[in-house]
Amino acid sequence: MGFLTNLLNPKIAVFYLAIFPQFVSPEHGPVFLQSLVLGFTQIGVSFTVNLAIALSAAGIATWFQQRPTWLAVQRYVMGGVLAGMAAKLATEPRHVA
Repeated sequence: MGFLTNLLNPKIAVFYLAIFPQFVSPEHGPVFLQSLVLGFTQIGVSFTVNLAIALSAAGIATWFQQRPTWLAVQRYVMGGVLAGMAAKLATEPRHVA
């Protein structure tokens, strides 16, 4: 489902049509082949980065699951950070334009 969503994403088509042509040169061989190489390179890099993020997140989730104390500490720290940001926003002077 994620693959189909990404495949039909118009932002990717706009990206390929707007950015890739500046890196394709007819003097360096077939334009279609250069476009394929660029596209597959981008897919490979994106896949690698997304895989690294997913594996890291899984490792961190497992680490927190094995240490419930740290999970509670993380929740309280994030709650404190969000409460601090809310307090700062609430006490910030408002400028009327």
